[in-house]
Amino acid sequence: MSFYSAYDSITVDVADGVATIEFHRPEKYNALNTEVMLDLQRAFAELQLDRDIDAVVVTGEGEDAFSAGADIEQYAGPAEEHDPRQKDRQDLFYDIYRAPLDLHAPVIAKIDGYCAGGGLILAMYCDMRVAAEGSQFGVPTCNIGQIPTGGSNYRAVQLVGEAKAKELVLTAGFIDDEEAHRIGLVNHVVPSEDLDEKVAGIVDAIQSTGRSAVKNSKKAINQAADAPDIDAAREYEADLWWEQFATDERRNLVDEFNEE
Repeated sequence: MSFYSAYDSITVDVADGVATIEFHRPEKYNALNTEVMLDLQRAFAELQLDRDIDAVVVTGEGEDAFSAGADIEQYAGPAEEHDPRQKDRQDLFYDIYRAPLDLHAPVIAKIDGYCAGGGLILAMYCDMRVAAEGSQFGVPTCNIGQIPTGGSNYRAVQLVGEAKAKELVLTAGFIDDEEAHRIGLVNHVVPSEDLDEKVAGIVDAIQSTGRSAVKNSKKAINQAADAPDIDAAREYEADLWWEQFATDERRNLVDEFNEE
């Protein structure tokens, strides 16, 4: 598709309903500077319009890092020397970080190497995270006198709980792949040479089910995670259930199941 082109710092490759977004700043550990973030904004906006996309994989070039976070050089110097619209910039970045969560299709972060700071924020907003052995995860913002942004505090608590989120942030330390898997930060950890195959297997499983059912299920789970109570979650879920029930996909798949 020709419109998935002309990015400055990423590539977007689409084949057979699967989009792969790759960062291309290996010399900077795929750091997320403003250029990368604006490329991501455009990429996810285009993917949101493409309803033929069944799944998206986000990854970083090389084996050193998925993304080591923000480009710290952008934050040097006194506050008064920075653009006074810095808060507006952070609001914009929040929308970009959560674009994977809001996308109609499932998004998988394929992680090999460091996944830290802004890189970890982006990965946390993906629906699933698959990591190669030896990957490292951290939120070292306190080491540069800052706090996590992009709604990441809320998202981290959702994924790993308050106590572990505080430990990650307040100590500014890193955890290894085994600990990340143990606390539920990543779904799977595999040898580096098996990473592509593992992610491809998940994508194949997604594409082997009801495509519309997958997308509506993602909506229901997202809403349930943010719902004030089970009744609110159930009400939204019931509406989506009936919407899905009315599809040709549901009728055809039920007929196929009954014929087996």
